[in-house]
Amino acid sequence: MRGRVLPNGRVDLLRQCALFGFAYLLYRLVEGIVGGNTVVAFAHARELISLERSLHIFVEPQIQAWATSSHLLVLVAAYIYINAQTTILIALLLYLYIAHNRSYYFVRNMLFVGMAIGLLGYGLFPTAPPRFLPEWGFIDSLSQITHGSTNSTIAKVFFNQYAAVPSMHVACAVMLGWTLSRLVRLRVAKVFWALWPVFITFMTVITANHFLIDAVLGLLVAGVSFAAARALAALRPHAWTFRTPAHAPAGTSQHAPVPVT
Repeated sequence: MRGRVLPNGRVDLLRQCALFGFAYLLYRLVEGIVGGNTVVAFAHARELISLERSLHIFVEPQIQAWATSSHLLVLVAAYIYINAQTTILIALLLYLYIAHNRSYYFVRNMLFVGMAIGLLGYGLFPTAPPRFLPEWGFIDSLSQITHGSTNSTIAKVFFNQYAAVPSMHVACAVMLGWTLSRLVRLRVAKVFWALWPVFITFMTVITANHFLIDAVLGLLVAGVSFAAARALAALRPHAWTFRTPAHAPAGTSQHAPVPVT
């Protein structure tokens, strides 16, 4: 049991927790600092609306209007959106570390690259989320659920309300959904995780936190992050390579110890 929970020892577990804790704190801090000019953020949001209208894909207000007919659906969507990058993300990373340790480090590298790209996008293109644009028919259901908790001074430092492009909710959902669909054995679980990015995209739209274009850009971030993680794996193939159960080296398991950093 200890080998399963601590496949590379207590020091490695503490190292991974420290790495993700520091990275996430830095991510939130920088995200808050590069919030950008409010006027620019709203101008960018209107530019995205104009682009979507020209492409005839500006359907987010209609989707949210349909969803808001069910208070339960809106409530569930709000809490899933809030927890997707916190509680759910941490739980999935712990599961990967314990149950599929030989693939965890590839996923870790992929997420770190994605977070870096996301911060770059927030700094270069600050964008107001749809929920701040009621004139286009959007409803700020998230604020109603959280009772405006993101308006505090501390929250403003660690939370950028104008970080809509790209959608890191979608990017992380794609990276984790792809990962788990490859690692789990049950067919129903494979289908669930394969559809996880679609589900999260739907949640971001009905809570009016992202435009569809944000989701597409999040998908691109996931693709670039995957390519970067593969390149990094070439530097340390024994530690950072992604391995499915079927491709694990003979005589080893997904939670067998590997030399890592």
